[in-house]
Amino acid sequence: MMAWISRWIYKLLGWTTEVEYPDTKKYVLIVAPHTSNWDFPLGMLAARILRLKVHYLGKHTLFEGPFGWFFKYLGGIPVRRDKVHNMSQQMAQRFAEADELVLAIAPEGTRKKTRHWKMGFYHIARAAQVPIVMAYLDYGNKKVRMGGAFYPGEDMQETLETVRAFFVGVQGRYPDKQGLIRARPPKEAAK
Repeated sequence: MMAWISRWIYKLLGWTTEVEYPDTKKYVLIVAPHTSNWDFPLGMLAARILRLKVHYLGKHTLFEGPFGWFFKYLGGIPVRRDKVHNMSQQMAQRFAEADELVLAIAPEGTRKKTRHWKMGFYHIARAAQVPIVMAYLDYGNKKVRMGGAFYPGEDMQETLETVRAFFVGVQGRYPDKQGLIRARPPKEAAK
């Protein structure tokens, strides 16, 4: 029923979906670009259309207060950003214990323009030995696309080349806020 309602809403809004399902039920799903608050509801509608039970990481304050239960119901996993945790290993453990797990991550980490992506998705996929699947919300063409599954190797730059190729020409709601698809440059050695 939810898939049908979601499909109807997408059609009403003029959006389409294109999907290439991976051959596994456990993967890290990276979603970009993330430039608007509308990305979340549109993404959740797409998940319903594609019949995906998606989990996502969110700052812990999102799960407090009167709507905290709602975000947990939608698959949210609270994360405290003010404390150091080995999130890659924690998520690898969750993947190991689950028969099915789709972990959606917005690598930009914010709706503001960034100079680099947060590479947690890469480290989690490597630690859990699961593939990365890519998805976008292309506001320019009103299209959601999911596909391009691959297992990340040791070379992070090679992974980013694969990712860049998937997202070529994709337009976020606010194109001027789209982050660059690159890892944080290494810090200069202290002199």
